[in-house]
Amino acid sequence: MKKQLLASAIALSLASASAFAENGSGTYKFDDAGEHQFIMFKISHLGYSWLYGRFNDFTGEFNYDAENPASSTVNVAIDTASVDSNHAERDKHLRSEDFLFVEDFPEATFTSKQIIIEEDGEAEIVGDLTLRGVTREVTLEAEMLGHGADPWGGYRMGFEAETEFRLADFGIPTNLGPASEKVEMIISVEGVRQ
Repeated sequence: MKKQLLASAIALSLASASAFAENGSGTYKFDDAGEHQFIMFKISHLGYSWLYGRFNDFTGEFNYDAENPASSTVNVAIDTASVDSNHAERDKHLRSEDFLFVEDFPEATFTSKQIIIEEDGEAEIVGDLTLRGVTREVTLEAEMLGHGADPWGGYRMGFEAETEFRLADFGIPTNLGPASEKVEMIISVEGVRQ
């Protein structure tokens, strides 16, 4: 019995040491439950206040290479009809032809093309954003928040990123004035290694 307990303790300590040595490389799928991930936006309302909102439904995955982080990749797909600004009538307007035109363009996507690792360890993720049928290159300022084993036997990694772009660049026809030409996007995701 003592030998079995000792063997179990040694195996557990070796597994723990291995987890601490883990570099995190692998392919990660965004957390299916959606409770640990957000895609949010912020835009000025006529220069007088800030309007905040989010997209409730999106999927994605990223491939992280610890030995060569610049070769990592990320892909995201957003259900544009899931836009939520905490006001039903405004959300209806955001889904219309004036803004997202979700009837014709139900999905927005982001596909990375290049990752530039900066001296402070943060990264620029350059990729193609397709929104309202228009594809343009955008750059996400990204930061790894951490990675490690979770309580359910999996392995997780989290990132946060920000970018901004002009509405008109993606064919959004509504002009809300000079203070509201650009929208800021904040992305916070947690991936589960596959």
